[in-house]
Amino acid sequence: MSFRIGSAWRPLAAAALGLALTGCVIAPVGPGPGGYDDGPVVEVAPPPPRYEVRPLPPGPGYVWIGGYWTWQLGRHVWIGGRWAMPPSPGRAWVPGYWYRSGPGWRWRDGYWRRR
Repeated sequence: MSFRIGSAWRPLAAAALGLALTGCVIAPVGPGPGGYDDGPVVEVAPPPPRYEVRPLPPGPGYVWIGGYWTWQLGRHVWIGGRWAMPPSPGRAWVPGYWYRSGPGWRWRDGYWRRR
């Protein structure tokens, strides 16, 4: 005899399992200061940035976008740096950063700004 969960209960069971496996409380909130849509609040401080050796740029005009820690599946995961071409001339990269938010930490994405 096999145990089957009815199709109506599957989304609820998946949500409960996902919540149980996170291992950390996150609290989604609205846009942060300045109207940016920042990431969720996480209770675990990000590790210090990793040292990265920059390879040579693939061509003229490329800008280095440094690596950063992101929050995935209940833990911090390092995303390595990369070279990128600005979306249009006269743009500069503003790196993302972690900041304190109440009892936890939030990530604000980097973006291209006009010079």
